Amino acid sequence: MDNVILNSYSKISNLNVSRETCNELESLISMIKEKNRQINIISKKTLEKDHIRERHIIDSAQIIDFVDLNSNTTCDLGSGGGMPGLIIAIVMKQLKNSLKINLYEKSYHKCVFLKEVSKKLNLNTEVIQKDIFTVKNIETGTIMSRAFKPMPVVLSLINENFKNFNNIIFFMGDTGRQILNDTLKEWNLDYEEKKSITSEKSFILNIKKMEKKFHENNFSN
Repeated sequence: MDNVILNSYSKISNLNVSRETCNELESLISMIKEKNRQINIISKKTLEKDHIRERHIIDSAQIIDFVDLNSNTTCDLGSGGGMPGLIIAIVMKQLKNSLKINLYEKSYHKCVFLKEVSKKLNLNTEVIQKDIFTVKNIETGTIMSRAFKPMPVVLSLINENFKNFNNIIFFMGDTGRQILNDTLKEWNLDYEEKKSITSEKSFILNIKKMEKKFHENNFSN
């Protein structure tokens, strides 16, 4: 394993990434590149290994200190190519944690890919080929949303379709600050944030409680 690669993964806070985990993450990168020849897993602009590692793998792994490790399950909404779900599942192996990652994805072809990776790397995942908007009364620990739907849409989905959850993790990009400010006009949110390690203008949002404004219900979680 190249020291440059090892140093790249060492940027992930609160996680001492083992050589074995690095190898699995590199295997995932190779599988993404191979599958991308058939279906659109990631943008062709970021197909170089270095770009995938920084833009997708490390970007996804940096949320590990926000993931509720004491729950039985975590949900990745609209998992697509498995970022962040597959990456968190790989990290769970290193932590020897039995947390199961539920990957919600409605695309048949992407679900096939998620299952292929999960089987090859022996990950504790469940690939659920459903439109998450049609699934009701979901109970889970952490909910992860990366490049899925606009933040207000995801909050409404969770408010309506989830029975119980502990926290929600959003990946906020270049326009994230404006999106958050606009969302706060409609929602009361109890949250914390941290600066992204992969982009100067991006940040990670960890929502503990949420309440639709002008609504009589108390905070739901």
